[in-house]
Amino acid sequence: MLTVSPSASEAIQMLVEHSDAPESAGIRITAGAPTDQGTPLALELVDGPQPDDEVVDDGEAAVFLEPQVAPYLAESVLEARLDGDEVAFALRDNDPSERSSYNGAGPH
Repeated sequence: MLTVSPSASEAIQMLVEHSDAPESAGIRITAGAPTDQGTPLALELVDGPQPDDEVVDDGEAAVFLEPQVAPYLAESVLEARLDGDEVAFALRDNDPSERSSYNGAGPH
């Protein structure tokens, strides 16, 4: 199952607190439109999960995984970097020797 790092949990909490979303809100990760390089992931702040979403809740923040992406993220860690009001999320393998690649943009 996807692991939510403390930095990602903090970032999600901040996004929820600074939005009009209910406390049950979280980040939903879905598959984007396929490209020649693969299928990108999309992150979005949503009020709650869809009926078939896998829910990852660390007690502080929630992440909802579209059923199609959940198996691919099972051994991943969601991380975040805060820079002022900007949030950049990254996924990395659960292997701590792997480096994160931040996307440079937060959910909209």
